[in-house]
Amino acid sequence: MTGQEGTPMTEQRELLPTATGRQTVAALRTLLRPRRWLAGAGLLVLTSATAVGLFVAPLLGHVVDLVTTGAPASAITTPVVALAVVAVASGAATAWGLTLIARLGEGALAELRERFLDRALRLPLGQVERAGSGDLTSRAGNDLNAVASVVRSGLPELARSLLAIFLTLAGLAVLDWRFMAAALLAAPVQLYTVWWYGGRALPLYARQRVAVGAQQQQLLETIGGAPTVRALRRREQHLGLVTGRSQEAVDLTMRGVNLVTRFYARLNLAEFIGLSAVLATGFLLVRSGEVSIGAATAAALYFHNLFTPVNIALGLIDDVQSATAALVRIVGVADLPEPAAPPAPRTPADASLHADAVSHAYTADRPVLHEVTIAVPAGQRVALVGASGAGKSTLAGLVAGVHEPTSGSIRVGGVGIGDLDPAGRRAVALITQEVYVFAGTLAEDLRLARPDATDDELTAALEQVGAAEWAAALPEGLATVVGEGGHRLTAAQAQQLALARLVLADPAVAVLDEATAEAGSAGARVLEASVVAALQGRTGLLVAHRLTQAALADRVVVLDEGRIVESGSHDELRETPDGRYAELWRAWSGRRDADHAA
Repeated sequence: MTGQEGTPMTEQRELLPTATGRQTVAALRTLLRPRRWLAGAGLLVLTSATAVGLFVAPLLGHVVDLVTTGAPASAITTPVVALAVVAVASGAATAWGLTLIARLGEGALAELRERFLDRALRLPLGQVERAGSGDLTSRAGNDLNAVASVVRSGLPELARSLLAIFLTLAGLAVLDWRFMAAALLAAPVQLYTVWWYGGRALPLYARQRVAVGAQQQQLLETIGGAPTVRALRRREQHLGLVTGRSQEAVDLTMRGVNLVTRFYARLNLAEFIGLSAVLATGFLLVRSGEVSIGAATAAALYFHNLFTPVNIALGLIDDVQSATAALVRIVGVADLPEPAAPPAPRTPADASLHADAVSHAYTADRPVLHEVTIAVPAGQRVALVGASGAGKSTLAGLVAGVHEPTSGSIRVGGVGIGDLDPAGRRAVALITQEVYVFAGTLAEDLRLARPDATDDELTAALEQVGAAEWAAALPEGLATVVGEGGHRLTAAQAQQLALARLVLADPAVAVLDEATAEAGSAGARVLEASVVAALQGRTGLLVAHRLTQAALADRVVVLDEGRIVESGSHDELRETPDGRYAELWRAWSGRRDADHAA
């Protein structure tokens, strides 16, 4: 895989890979190989339809000859009926052939989309974070749509147009080889135009798609961080960043429009040259008596009929270039090699957690954790406490397998996190403050964690986390549509939904990264009880947003600048004079008391 070249405004992210030309061709072969019969049948039917349609021009030429020679009106009846039959047969065969080609394209597109989504869902979250979610979403949205557009409309039309071009040239040769030679005078201009355009379009479209991904990433960051942006009075700066990203995408798009305009201007010149040559040839051949007026008319009609397929075929180059730039980005993800499986996957002996001398840096000059060692016995709950940027979420992500530590090791039940067998990997679950409610019924959303769960089991999971009351009050209970376009859940309800999924998935180890941060004070108190209930019988590692969560844990670990500075029970640390946790507790308690008084 090769990396992508960024544009000037694009920040230097480690973007997801793109495929090489050879890899893209190999992927297309893999998609088309099982559909060879559809391709063959579709091309055969379209060839037949085009061949039948070629009879229109000579039949019209024959009618012209009959009229110019003064033939009776009855003599025209047969060619007119033949024209009608040819039109109906050609139209029916064309529709059938396009249907077969469409089935070929839709089947291949569906398989490509499934492969992309399957691989995207299994990408390491750390890799997605380094690339930025905008890169992945632009591939899943804009790029797939660009390929789909070409497959659905461009591919059938391209096949039909190419067949029409070759067979029409053959028809010109049958009339007189000099007609075909005259028509081909347009070819050098057309070929040069394609060469000129192709060398400029593909790099331009590749840069444009990277710019669109950067634009989406900036929009996601600005919208997602809107409260922080407003709090820090950074609105103008972020609007400037969005404007810069958008302007870059617009500039590249307008360069593409300018390129396409010049492309079509040159094609129009080629049409003028070819038609002039065919008409001049027809005039000379008719004057010398070598062909009839009807044959010259048929030749002119043939060439005129070439305008549409040639323009469609060459015009589709623009769409194909754009789709190719999109396809290499899609295949780059879809064909990513699977991570190497551990040589001997092992099952953890228990639900204990051990982080031994773990250090981590997102970049070489940006260390986040330094020699962190934590041991969490099976069934114990440990809360991570510290200021923003202390490394809490990073440590949680390492334990959950989102990132790999730069140095040190993380073990679950005595087995390294990378050596766990599939069952062992499912034994560790991560819940963050960013909970997604999927579009569908509440029951379908819950069954994402356990597809075979019964309605009674779903209800029991909701009851365990304190969500049964509001779930029962929904208009249709478990059958109520939630998520996009459905019933809107509050932040606390969405978090309880995530905790109910955790109960249904039943992992031995649960990592909760500020799972109550999105709720208000009242909602947070409810969620804290939900968290305790969901963690019953499990080993828990909690990134504590509120210190009341830490107070409920068996042990509290205080991080400061990526290092453990304190560890002990809530009561022990609270009573430690001049301790970091005691300082945090006093400050937090003071704010809480002030809020209650207000």
